[in-house]
Amino acid sequence: MKFCSNCGAPVTLKVPAGDTLPRHVCDACDTIHYQNPKMVVGCIVEWEDRILLCRRAIEPRYGLWTVPAGFMENGETICQGAVRETLEEANARVEIGPLYALYNIPHINQVYILFRAQLLDLDFHAGAETLEAQLFTEREIPWEQLAFATVRNTLAHYYNDRRQGEYRFHMGTVEPSAQGLTEKRGAPSGSLR
Repeated sequence: MKFCSNCGAPVTLKVPAGDTLPRHVCDACDTIHYQNPKMVVGCIVEWEDRILLCRRAIEPRYGLWTVPAGFMENGETICQGAVRETLEEANARVEIGPLYALYNIPHINQVYILFRAQLLDLDFHAGAETLEAQLFTEREIPWEQLAFATVRNTLAHYYNDRRQGEYRFHMGTVEPSAQGLTEKRGAPSGSLR
């Protein structure tokens, strides 16, 4: 950030009085510009023994598969955002279910929040940011072509939970490592069915 969105004057990165972190502060009007993590919300969309995946038509990770998810908008709840993203990316109508996973991704300033959801009908198709939308059984999941560590980790938990007959809430932190992105698990917040 170089200029104040309030008055247009240059900003300086400094720790404001009473704060503990550097912020962009306007040199003219003293407006403090806070930058906070972005919330990514989405759904694990279920239909019988299959889940819905979308093949990305945008960067990052163009051409790879993911669950329908995207950035939360101002003025909406996390549930509304997850339903909207599912509709935008796969033209899929869902009934939102329980919160299933939350991942902190501090190295890119994001928090990833995923719900389980039931697909209401089979009238879905790729949206503007999606090359194709398709239902997959566990055996058919393109594991090597999944776009994000959060999706890979969540689906691994999902299928393990399904085999055990109990869906639990999962929380963790995804951090870069020499081998790629790795998950550090947080304490589960209890059991959700």
